[in-house]
Amino acid sequence: MEFRITHRAADCRARTGEIRTPHGAFETPVFMPVGTQGSVKAVSPEDLAGAGVRIILANTYHLYLRPGHHVIGRLGGLHRFMNWSGPILTDSGGFQVYSLTSLRTLTDQGVTFQSHIDGSRHFIGPEEAIDIQETLGADIIMAFDECAPYPSEVEYVRRSVSLTTSWARRSLERKTRADQALFGIVQGGMYSELRETSARELVKMGFDGYALGGLSVGEDRETRERVIRETVDFLPLDKPVYLMGVGTPEDILEAVSLGVDMFDCVMPTRNARNGTLFTTTGKMAIKNARYAEDERPVDVECRCYTCANYSRAYLRHLFMAREILSYRLNTIHNLAYYSRLMADLRAAIREDRLAEYRATFYKLQEKGLG
Repeated sequence: MEFRITHRAADCRARTGEIRTPHGAFETPVFMPVGTQGSVKAVSPEDLAGAGVRIILANTYHLYLRPGHHVIGRLGGLHRFMNWSGPILTDSGGFQVYSLTSLRTLTDQGVTFQSHIDGSRHFIGPEEAIDIQETLGADIIMAFDECAPYPSEVEYVRRSVSLTTSWARRSLERKTRADQALFGIVQGGMYSELRETSARELVKMGFDGYALGGLSVGEDRETRERVIRETVDFLPLDKPVYLMGVGTPEDILEAVSLGVDMFDCVMPTRNARNGTLFTTTGKMAIKNARYAEDERPVDVECRCYTCANYSRAYLRHLFMAREILSYRLNTIHNLAYYSRLMADLRAAIREDRLAEYRATFYKLQEKGLG
């Protein structure tokens, strides 16, 4: 992987860049749709490309359980298996194991857990997480980490940071494939000193990039932005910074201003399936009766396949009738919105007008839907 910074904002930490991988290049800041099980829900790879998506995220934990990483490996790797020719990032499975608190046992070696599918018992440690991701064949893979729940006492988080540091070192030692980039994950909860400790220890190891984990887990926005701002201070300027699991357009805008380059979240796809569409002037609940005879596209500023071909009235009809096509068309639009948001942010940074863009963005959101 190669990361090249192409422009730095004059008045904040925002920057544009380009990341090159064995499966193509993409510009940063970038948003990665979540393809948990080797599929971004409701859409095809062709839909993704048409919506402006250049890199997707897949989930190590879920693919390990079903259909199994060895199956995917024998079938040519994840790119071939899901027919996606662009870059893929796989997470380590650490967050999914974190979410199985009642079904797991945590030790220095790793995590023993019960499958949420059939109750079978499994073990994943740093070595296993790297082995699985190498078999899957993603372009960017993640070190195994321990995500502390929120809120947590400082001593628990201190232990979590220690584990994450140890597991990061073991992840690096296990890695064998030169064609995959490995990112370390900074933990530390909401404690400034522990975030600094985690970041400094990971930087000493020399990862290809650094992720901010353990955020968007229930903390307020002000706290999250403080943690991002403080942590980025301790990360190398020449390596990409990835904020995991975030988030709303507003969260992304603020994090870009703080120096974050990469994002992922289920928000655009999950909201699409629930009938919530993102637009230039705010979120739209397509089920509202006001759209029953509305001939306009979802967003007059959008050029996606959905907006070019279908009205609000038709999309409302599909959603109310629970037609499967509703999921696809809504998802295409929301992913196109996020792609356009990132493109607009990159343009604003390159032209040194991010502050102006930010002010206009919030003004339009306040204006509300027409």
